Amino acid sequence: MITLDQMLPAIRSIHEQIRDAVVLATEGSPAGELARVVEDGQGDTIYAIDRISEELLVSLFEREIAAHGVIVLIAEGLSNGRVVLPRGAREEHAQWRILADPIDGTRCLMYQKRSGWILTGVAPNRGESTSLADIELAVQTEIPLVKQHLCDSLWAQRGQGAFAERYNRFSGKRTPLALRASSAFGITDGFCSIARFFPGGRDILASIDDEIALAAAQAAGISIRPGKAYCFEDQYLSTGGQLYELIGGHDRFLADLRPLLTKPHSSRRDLPQLVRGLCCHPYDLCTELIARETGIEITDACGNSLDVPLNLEADVAWAGFANTRIRRLIEPLLLKALASRDMNPCNFRPPGFETHFSQ
Repeated sequence: MITLDQMLPAIRSIHEQIRDAVVLATEGSPAGELARVVEDGQGDTIYAIDRISEELLVSLFEREIAAHGVIVLIAEGLSNGRVVLPRGAREEHAQWRILADPIDGTRCLMYQKRSGWILTGVAPNRGESTSLADIELAVQTEIPLVKQHLCDSLWAQRGQGAFAERYNRFSGKRTPLALRASSAFGITDGFCSIARFFPGGRDILASIDDEIALAAAQAAGISIRPGKAYCFEDQYLSTGGQLYELIGGHDRFLADLRPLLTKPHSSRRDLPQLVRGLCCHPYDLCTELIARETGIEITDACGNSLDVPLNLEADVAWAGFANTRIRRLIEPLLLKALASRDMNPCNFRPPGFETHFSQ
């Protein structure tokens, strides 16, 4: 048997070994080599840079974790998407289910545009019914650009708060890091974004973004003047990176609504063919516990807690609010914008909506 307290340093060590291997590979590879497609099946496209982390993932978890107890490791790149460790053990005997994304933000990292992240969430093994809501330990570690000497790692256990550390790759120095979400009352002069990373439906997502921003300004009594910027956006093509931006106080509101564009009740009849593309999956959000432990409010598209299975297939819509005040301002506007486009899966008002926002 292995406890969460024992697992935390082991997972942090695994992350650091993967981080160092990926950085070493990017330092020694010609431009564009790690962006080569090596597999393009039904799931997400696998690039050469992904293979580096995937090959290490199983061996490290087998050595560092499974030597002390049976686990189910779930990640892209594995046969059938999962493996029971140690080899030969039975899945029903596993103590923990571990959902991992060895590189979140592959596309940014392989072109050396922005950091990627290693993500891991650990939940008690409840079989196929195990969900994101069951995760009790989460760790995410930054994979820096070659030209970047500082990189961060974050971790949290349920009910114990979140912690962070900054690592200097040159000196080896580790410094505790205080990350605090924004305490702002609104979104004026702050970053807030709705994800629209890929072609298909970006016009609709952008229109929702604009509608929310304009309505929030009106609610705050602010007149948006020509030639002025009321609020800003940042399309960070990494869900783990987006969570980090909320945790670090850089962003005030984020939402990823891409799965809602594929719903058959959408008012755009061409959408089912237009936007059946890549969406956020549970492994992209397996560290959302860290955000919640810092006070970030993470919800699904109905304003409820995320509760999706620990698998590789589910498409997940989510929203993140830096604090309760911002949620009270933005969430009604978001739900209204979705309802007006026949995209809201909960008919606009989730249970408790009136009570929560009348306070």
